[in-house]
Amino acid sequence: MTPHARRALLVPLTITIALPVALYYVLRAQGTAPWQALLISGAIPAAHAVVTAVRRRHVAFFDLLVVALLAVSAATSVVSGDPRVLLLKDAAIPAVLGLWIGGTLFLARPFAFHFGTHLRRGSGDAEAERAWQEVPAYRQALRSLTLLWAGGQLLDAALSTVQALVLPVDAVPVVGRIQSFTLLALVAVITVRRSRRFRARHGISLFGTAGASAPAGSTAPREAEGPA
Repeated sequence: MTPHARRALLVPLTITIALPVALYYVLRAQGTAPWQALLISGAIPAAHAVVTAVRRRHVAFFDLLVVALLAVSAATSVVSGDPRVLLLKDAAIPAVLGLWIGGTLFLARPFAFHFGTHLRRGSGDAEAERAWQEVPAYRQALRSLTLLWAGGQLLDAALSTVQALVLPVDAVPVVGRIQSFTLLALVAVITVRRSRRFRARHGISLFGTAGASAPAGSTAPREAEGPA
């Protein structure tokens, strides 16, 4: 994995998983009420989303989702005083993401194709577009990975909902983050392995991290006519 690709993956994980959990337990150790600790620690990814949107002058779907869910759950928790409302926010995020990722299968390009734009460099986008237009196996592989990522998010949401309702409040943040990270890592490992197998078989990188175009003489299957 290139340094650019590694940074694109590690920075969001640190901000959305590691820092909020660490801050939550620091606040709890100082005697902060559970719902307040959850609210304050949950503000880290929300603040990052706002800063990112301002810097890029563009509001991404995930950033909007994080801010909106935090605002709604915070208002509800303040009124009810129930920290489990804020815990359910952490289940709602992967639920919405899973449905959104799965929904991209019905669009012109699935999630996995657009995810590659964060990893590709140089002419990678043009090469990926050409592969999408000309190689049926490329389209099928990216659709399959999109379905995998959607399923992983929905499973995370289901397990997180059970945890938020059943486990002790103070156990949920760390258990939930470990669960989310484990599922994410598992999906990432499967994605990398499938990508390597695809490249070895077809001579094309699914995400353009090692050169997206097929080498000369490649036997990659191609369609003579336009896109699917």
